[in-house]
Amino acid sequence: MNEFFSGSNASLFYVLGSILAILMFYLLLQWVLKRIGKNPKYLIPINAVRRISDPILVMLLSLLIRIPALRTLLGFSDEPYWFKKVSTLLFIFATTWLILNLIKIIKHHVLRKYDIDAADNLKARQVTTQFNILERIIIFVIIFLAVGVALISFEEIREIGVSIFASAGVAGIIIGFSAQKMIATFLAGIQIAVAQPIKLDDVVIVEGEWGRIEEITLTYVVVKIWDKRRLIVPTTYFIEQPFQNWTKTSADLLGTVFMYTDYQVPIDVLRNELTRILKNTDLWDGEVNNIQVTDSKADYVELRALMSSKDSSTAWDLRVHVREQLLGFLQKEYPQSIAHTRLLVKNSESGKNNEQKKDF
Repeated sequence: MNEFFSGSNASLFYVLGSILAILMFYLLLQWVLKRIGKNPKYLIPINAVRRISDPILVMLLSLLIRIPALRTLLGFSDEPYWFKKVSTLLFIFATTWLILNLIKIIKHHVLRKYDIDAADNLKARQVTTQFNILERIIIFVIIFLAVGVALISFEEIREIGVSIFASAGVAGIIIGFSAQKMIATFLAGIQIAVAQPIKLDDVVIVEGEWGRIEEITLTYVVVKIWDKRRLIVPTTYFIEQPFQNWTKTSADLLGTVFMYTDYQVPIDVLRNELTRILKNTDLWDGEVNNIQVTDSKADYVELRALMSSKDSSTAWDLRVHVREQLLGFLQKEYPQSIAHTRLLVKNSESGKNNEQKKDF
């Protein structure tokens, strides 16, 4: 019996016992997380259980590699160098994996309270933009630190790194100057997350193009143009260059329709017709409705129809609808009010000048 529990057999029992304990802990952890995930007041949703338990399992396996019984079972008298490094790298990888998953879970928990598809989605777009950019920044920093810790765990690389840092004064300055654009882009991404000159789903005019902010990263912004093209703009553009943001504070907009008519146009009748048109369409939000004479030239009068809508896309459709309806109304009811050119013709008959005025 003593011989059965001695030597390699004892090491085998220790290893099997450790594996069994890890599996039991893993199953218990999953059970607890699932129980917590069923309660909506907790942070961890039910579909995120494996995203937490799997990295913890890898962390436990990395600790399993370090137990002396496993080395004895495999016939190693001393701990091999690669044993220690594999355990360390596995632990760093699992820890990084767990932190990144926790960040995504927190982000999902916060953003599910905000509906970005709602009509009044200003707050939702603000929070979503901040979390998307800050998430990328934090992920970049965590991965950078994890890679650094993993490399420092190797003594050879650590010694090389110390010697490099000891003599890197001038080189650091040169690299700093050469990386100015990259650093400026990175800082611009942070500034966009904090100051929010743009947000996801904002309607903007960039480089003369009308579109919506589709994606914001640390280095570039994707603008989805109305004809489904994509305009890729560096993040620094929105810090250094002027641009139009139609939904900076709210989604509702004023739409305008310009018409050029003859001086004989009945303004009041046209105002009443505009009111009738707006009341018969769901595109109008019922706030603004007016026609004003904004300019007058020798051969036409400029009229501006002003109307409001809930967002920029609806404003465009409303403007097109009103322009078409007003034009049809003038063609049918007041064709003489459409802008035309007058020509004064003079001719001489029997020594007298006769004047004829013709409209074209």
